[in-house]
Amino acid sequence: MVNRHSVPPGIPGEETVNTSSNPTLEHVLQRRLTRRQALRAGVQWTGAGWLGSLGITGCAFSVEKPGPIAPVTLGFNTVSKSLTDSVAVPAGYSARVLYALGDPMADGIPDWTGTGVESGDSFTRRAGDHHDGMHYFGLNAKDRSDPESSGRGLLCINHEQITQVFLHAAVPDNTRPRTKDEVCKEMNAHGVSVVEICKNAQGRFEVVRTSVFNRRITPLTPMELRGPVRGSEYAITRFSPDASRVRGTLNNCAHGHTPWGTYLTCEENWAGYFKRGNDAAMRGSAGNTLLARYGLKPGTTGPAHRNWASVQGDDFERFNISLSGASGDGSDDFRNELNTFGYVVEIDPFNPASVPRKRTALGRMAHEGCWPARAVPGKPVVFYMGDDGRNEYLYKFVSSAPYDPADTGLDAGDKYLDRGTLYAARFHADGTGTWLALTHNANGLNRDHAAFPFTSQAAVLVATRLAADVAGATKMDRPEWAAVHPLTGEVYISLTHNHATHRPIDQLDAANPRAYEDAHTPRSGNLNGHIIRWREDHDDPTATAFRWDIYLFGARSDADLATVNLSGLNSDNDFSSPDGLWFDPRGLLWIQTDDSAYSDATNCMMLVGNPGRVGDGGRRRVSSAVSGASKTVTTYVGENATVANLRRFLVGPRGCEITGACMTPDARTLFVNIQHPGQDTAGVLLTQPTTYASHWPLSTDATAEASAGTARPRSATVVITKDDGGEIGV
Repeated sequence: MVNRHSVPPGIPGEETVNTSSNPTLEHVLQRRLTRRQALRAGVQWTGAGWLGSLGITGCAFSVEKPGPIAPVTLGFNTVSKSLTDSVAVPAGYSARVLYALGDPMADGIPDWTGTGVESGDSFTRRAGDHHDGMHYFGLNAKDRSDPESSGRGLLCINHEQITQVFLHAAVPDNTRPRTKDEVCKEMNAHGVSVVEICKNAQGRFEVVRTSVFNRRITPLTPMELRGPVRGSEYAITRFSPDASRVRGTLNNCAHGHTPWGTYLTCEENWAGYFKRGNDAAMRGSAGNTLLARYGLKPGTTGPAHRNWASVQGDDFERFNISLSGASGDGSDDFRNELNTFGYVVEIDPFNPASVPRKRTALGRMAHEGCWPARAVPGKPVVFYMGDDGRNEYLYKFVSSAPYDPADTGLDAGDKYLDRGTLYAARFHADGTGTWLALTHNANGLNRDHAAFPFTSQAAVLVATRLAADVAGATKMDRPEWAAVHPLTGEVYISLTHNHATHRPIDQLDAANPRAYEDAHTPRSGNLNGHIIRWREDHDDPTATAFRWDIYLFGARSDADLATVNLSGLNSDNDFSSPDGLWFDPRGLLWIQTDDSAYSDATNCMMLVGNPGRVGDGGRRRVSSAVSGASKTVTTYVGENATVANLRRFLVGPRGCEITGACMTPDARTLFVNIQHPGQDTAGVLLTQPTTYASHWPLSTDATAEASAGTARPRSATVVITKDDGGEIGV
């Protein structure tokens, strides 16, 4: 995602829009059980660290002792923290750029000039900006999917956002009517790339520009709306009066993939692209409540709007969602256009003629990815998701249909992703949790709700955040990427950070237990974030109960061990603001950061963790103090980090976010995205290029940095290999 401290206030994710009265955990009704009562209920305790005055709730929850995991030994030396304008990897490794902003992906498209003169239309055949989530799909010699192919494949890459001043020849004036070419360039630089990559004669991956698989999917690409919202009153627009079709996808941050071989791209801070007039009187109470919960109050212009709606034509005017038509259903304006965004979008990378499908059954939120649990034939498929906003929620989706490994393509998506149950998570203070069904006429989601009538499942899904409010989900410290351990099935999710203004100290709870003051920033709250994890009851992803602990707390290594550095980080593995998470097939967890709370000491980074199991640590009482207020919370913390099980693998260039990671099946090639280098350059003019905070990727090392001159920074995908050709990380 875009670093939240480098964007204007008010962008969803920076400003809290969850004004619900959902309780912090100590207010959630719980039952205390003595150890003897717990044993009578059939509960097995694991380790003295989990014993104490807090018992688990009386839900017959099975808490088996964590089993052993085959050890994986990390085989590289820690990369030091760095403020240089380059990509640093361990000794014995090499990193090079594969696919950067503006690179051609088709024959006949000129190379990137670095001057911003490229046309808007050309970006339908060029790399977009702000590379983010991505996935590698193996491809065989017959152009078919091959999960074992490590020499040829399709790389699906999200392009979340743009850095506007780096994209154009001259600084655009967003206060005036925009030109069509300017706006087309900005829109086409968003979305998704599907590119074929193949090893050349020297064994190095390169983009195959002649590939029939190469395509760009942008905010202008036609798509289908699928699931319960299709055909509903909430998605009627002038473009699609029957609410079946939509145009494009926006702010594609994290991603996912399916067991049937398709790519999932997820719409995150889409609300910031729209503007809304003062139409509150015409919207009605329920309409205003819905729009406000997604950040669009009357008279709002989102920080990413950039005056796109000033260009004539429905492709552009739709970004003004003011109620302006005379119809009663929205078929003569774009009052409902906002409701066609905020979904998981499924793409078939192997069929370039296919039309992407928005899967509304998975809910509408600032989607931060959609990651599958291990698929088991004959069982439902399960996906985990975070809603990237302060005090937002965690979700999972369980399909109605049982999984059949023979299913492939988008039709399989129709089968599994259009019907099922969406859940939101409630974390209890005793280390257990409950999945709350967001189903029409369950958990208070009925037409009689005063603030927003949930008249159908379509209403529940369009108003997913409101539904989770009503059901009683637990507010979290900015849920972001999730990752499912391939060997244990346990689920990890990054909680990037929160501020004391959004979560006052009296609202700390067991799952979000920390607040502190940082003289380096200065700010206060959970500034460095943490990673939470859970194990589903009976290791069944469809279960409605789970057990959790906190895997890692981000912190400076010199921070107080009792109140801040609760995971015992040292200079080899300290980090801040975890964002991207990805498990490789060997069970190593790759952790990426999007941070400004530690930016005085280091650029953003990527670490490799060799995690244990839920319950491998113990109970911990954490005392916090902010501005004279204090609170002590009991929580559950995993075993301490050591350089043996967590160390820094990569540090990026200035102003960047490290995001997106995937490997070839042989684990010998790692792909990583460097997003928005130089993003911290505030108010820079293109006539003052020496003020850019970064010149990467031309500044590949100190020597190159000195000669980079006036080069503009570019987001890019890099390829990392081991110099001896061995497996990455071990």
